[in-house]
Amino acid sequence: MKKTQSLRRKFFIRVLLSLITIVLLSGFVQLYFIQQQIADNVENQANLLAHNIMDGISKTETAAHLIEHQIDLKMIANAKYLSLMFKGKSAKEITNADLIVARDQLGLEGITLFARKGNDIVGVKATEPTEIGFSFKQFGEAGFLAMSRLLKGKNPAAQNVSYQAKNIVVLPIAQSGSHDNEPVFNKYAYYHPEGSDYIIDPYIEANQVYKFTKKVGPDAQIQDVLINNPYVKEIAVLHPKVFKDPSLAKSFYSPLKKVEYGTFKLKSPNDVQILKEMAGDIEKRTDIETINGKKYYQMFIPAGDSRMIYIAYDYQKMSTPLYRHSIILIVTGLLSLIVLFLVTARFFNRIYRNIQRIKGQLQLLEEGDLTAVSEVHDGSELEDLSKSTNRMAERLHQMMRDTQNQADKTERLSVMLESEASESVEKMYQLSTETTMKSREQFYEITEFLDEIEQVLHSFKDQEGISQILEKVKAMREVANDRTAATTEMTMTLSDLLKSLHGQSSELSEISSSLLEYMEKFKL
Repeated sequence: MKKTQSLRRKFFIRVLLSLITIVLLSGFVQLYFIQQQIADNVENQANLLAHNIMDGISKTETAAHLIEHQIDLKMIANAKYLSLMFKGKSAKEITNADLIVARDQLGLEGITLFARKGNDIVGVKATEPTEIGFSFKQFGEAGFLAMSRLLKGKNPAAQNVSYQAKNIVVLPIAQSGSHDNEPVFNKYAYYHPEGSDYIIDPYIEANQVYKFTKKVGPDAQIQDVLINNPYVKEIAVLHPKVFKDPSLAKSFYSPLKKVEYGTFKLKSPNDVQILKEMAGDIEKRTDIETINGKKYYQMFIPAGDSRMIYIAYDYQKMSTPLYRHSIILIVTGLLSLIVLFLVTARFFNRIYRNIQRIKGQLQLLEEGDLTAVSEVHDGSELEDLSKSTNRMAERLHQMMRDTQNQADKTERLSVMLESEASESVEKMYQLSTETTMKSREQFYEITEFLDEIEQVLHSFKDQEGISQILEKVKAMREVANDRTAATTEMTMTLSDLLKSLHGQSSELSEISSSLLEYMEKFKL
């Protein structure tokens, strides 16, 4: 036999499964959209930050170029002034002491005289001993050719210079390799006075440009972002080409750096490989890297043809508020679902109790208790059903009481009929017996009388009319016999009828008794 489950149990199981499904689905959906939102927020912030940094770089470089141009003009003026100081002297006639005096007078960092020596152009006189013997050939054929053209009074036609004209060339600011702690930049100018056999090389320290870029340039912007934005952990302006070819960082003029601005400490071997791959084709890239047990959201954003802005975000710190917000939403949603479940359960329990009342009434009716009623007062269809069931039970109760009354009457009448039929059968049996005996006695008397008549008439049978009388006597005997037989048969039939009536009355009495026994099973 299949075991039935409670409607309440089915309801609670299905509602609970539905709630769990809703919570899980909403959690997964929110988690997916949170990750998307994190990616979008980080990308938007990174793009805005990268734009600000690129704008800062552009402005800084513009300002640096303006400053450098002013320095170029000053260097040209200093070089021409030195040519006037040493006018009419050859390179051999100018001493190192003369250069030192001129250096101090003009406030220069140093002065070097370059002259041809054999097939090379080297430093022959200088304020710094390390400058003497400096050769252009060891730093590339292009520099040597430019200096050769300069000594011949031609335009040097040099590349990567900040200023050049006939007899003069000014190099861009280059970092000094003799200062390890703080970068020191020098500005070099090369001027060939007409009619002389040397090139005057005055140079100055250009730290003012470095200090300017430090105060208002990308490094200052990066530090400001790192201080004010708790999510940003590291920013750098990178040169992917230098990661692929480190020799670019050792070039004599305008050397490139792997990290031009900022720091690039939160890097993994994968990041370095990515930068090497993007040296030829710079493109935007985002990654989530785990470094020292912490997750970082890294963005590499192109900034021109050769630069790339690198930004590392604290992924956990950025995602925690969103996850916390999501958890709050999930918890509030779960609480709402629980409240809804409790309200629904309470409402269903009331319906279930009313159903149980009606069910209990029907079970009592099934057991025969026709007095059972159900009390439901909730103003719903269940109340109408309860009233209908009560009316049905009341009508069934009334019908059964009427049936019981009729059964009682039937039983009484059947008992009376059975008793009277029994007495009538006995009386009829006695009457039929007496009637039969009397009719037989009368038949015998008539037969004897008719026999005597026949005997008397046989002696006169030859007389006219006697034969006819004998025929009538014979006919009378047959009539008497038929009447006697009919009387006997009638009495027997009547007796059988009364017996049948008695049997039917007995059967009717048994039926009424059985009906009353069945009626006793109902509670009325």
